[in-house]
Amino acid sequence: MFKKPILLAFVILIFDQLVKLYVKTHFVLGESIEVFSWFQILFIENEGAAWGAKLSDFLPISDSLGKLILSVFRLFAIMGIGYWFISSVKKQAPMLLQMAQALIFAGALGNIVDSVFYGVIFNESHYQVASLFAEQPYGSLLQGRVVDMLYFPLIDSHWPSWVPFFGGDTLRFFEPVFNIADTSISVGVGLLLVFNKKAFPETAA
Repeated sequence: MFKKPILLAFVILIFDQLVKLYVKTHFVLGESIEVFSWFQILFIENEGAAWGAKLSDFLPISDSLGKLILSVFRLFAIMGIGYWFISSVKKQAPMLLQMAQALIFAGALGNIVDSVFYGVIFNESHYQVASLFAEQPYGSLLQGRVVDMLYFPLIDSHWPSWVPFFGGDTLRFFEPVFNIADTSISVGVGLLLVFNKKAFPETAA
């Protein structure tokens, strides 16, 4: 029974990587396919953290050093999350907590795989479809870019001209492009927030 969360984490990780590998080896950077009017597969690469933010945007360091620091931080973070997750499984913590941890762990690990390894196994996706295990990879270890592809432009219009400051500008919701791993993390965190008392019955009492 208590192995189910580990299986869930494994399935999500494999699914996330399979989707990323397919997009990376079948799409040129910036290429998109419209699945529905409100959903597209849009291939972009994230060189930073959430929303594409880079450490070099805030600190006087190079992009490569900022990326290295971020990747190392992610490695330490995933070790902490993994220890928390496995400890909960061993202690037979509430299943809701274990499932949420599995989602968060799998998502974090999925994006770390990109950051750590993709720079040394893929070549560039600019103006070409990338090759797996390329002879001339685009980066080095810990310098990989996270592959994103899920885009939901539920609203793609313009602000009315009478709206102050924004009149006539593009109105787009939801604009961020993300991946399976991001979704897994968001769902896991959401479960912990919404069902906090069930996930942590002793501390919530």
